Amino acid sequence: MLDTPAFSTRVRYSLLCASLALLPALAGAAPAVGQPAPDFSVLDSKGKTVKLSDFAGKPVVLEWTNEGCPYVRKWYGSGEMQKLQHDAADMGAVWLTVVSSAPGEQGYVDGSGADAMVSKAKAAPAHVLLDPEGRVGRSYGAQTTPHMYVVAPDGKLAYMGGIDSIASTRVEDIPKAEPYARNALKAVVAGQAVSKPVTRPYGCSVKYKG
Repeated sequence: MLDTPAFSTRVRYSLLCASLALLPALAGAAPAVGQPAPDFSVLDSKGKTVKLSDFAGKPVVLEWTNEGCPYVRKWYGSGEMQKLQHDAADMGAVWLTVVSSAPGEQGYVDGSGADAMVSKAKAAPAHVLLDPEGRVGRSYGAQTTPHMYVVAPDGKLAYMGGIDSIASTRVEDIPKAEPYARNALKAVVAGQAVSKPVTRPYGCSVKYKG
């Protein structure tokens, strides 16, 4: 009795609506470890277009930042973020610092402001990526500053999460914590599996547009 044209049409319509309802969630889904990291094309602080695919064959570290965030200041004020950046470069990795703060929000910088921020902190990223619309941040599901990602040379995401295991603004906690991001990078460079590929990020919320 239910196998009628009208019933079949209602079923097809319901299934179509359900499928369409899933599209926004799928479009905004965070990347998965072991899957290709989302590529992007974005301007850096020098006005150069940078793509993730530019660095194929090299490990890449993505660091979300906001210079007004106390969790970020912990890492840069102690010099530990700069040390990690230099160590990453020594390991052959490309370090990309990403600013996804929208205009008018805490942490927003334009190109000259980003360069001044790097100079003041004596930081050593290969590029500072300007993402005021939040497209790159949302494609990665970046939630906090800092939020760390490591991409393997084959372009697959190998790590995403916190920079370390102690969610605090205290510099004295850094040597006590498990260095998640550093360990992940070392494993990737050595061609080994990351022991903790997904961890909980901590810090200030990314100040996205809207």
